[in-house]
Amino acid sequence: MTATETRDEGTRRLVKGPGMLLVWLYGVMSVGAVSRSIYQIATEFDRAPLAYSLSAVAAVVYAFITYTLVRGGETARRAALVCCVAELVGVLTVGTWTLVEPSAFPDATVWSDYGYGYIFIPVLLPLTGIWWLRRSRAAG
Repeated sequence: MTATETRDEGTRRLVKGPGMLLVWLYGVMSVGAVSRSIYQIATEFDRAPLAYSLSAVAAVVYAFITYTLVRGGETARRAALVCCVAELVGVLTVGTWTLVEPSAFPDATVWSDYGYGYIFIPVLLPLTGIWWLRRSRAAG
């Protein structure tokens, strides 16, 4: 098997079945978080700099995970897995922080209240991603 065939197989393995849904959802979340954070940073940054900066971080994480899922291969799978774990830690940390000390966040972030404003997708997505990335390794 050539290097190209190996890479193509790795890509197909990550973006088939649930992997394709993950790519789509991470892509949608990337666009939403990038758009939201750019607008808020450009127009209202002084109002809630922490919240808007965290939304920008979420956007970068979503975009990177989308890229690694599409790229495929073992290295990309491991990078996506690390990012999904970091994303979950971020969602749980920010989600808890927004509930414990709401005054620290005069405006919501993507991860506020565990992603309540996004129908809890921000907390469910990394859990699903971790499951899929671990399963795709076991299947490979």
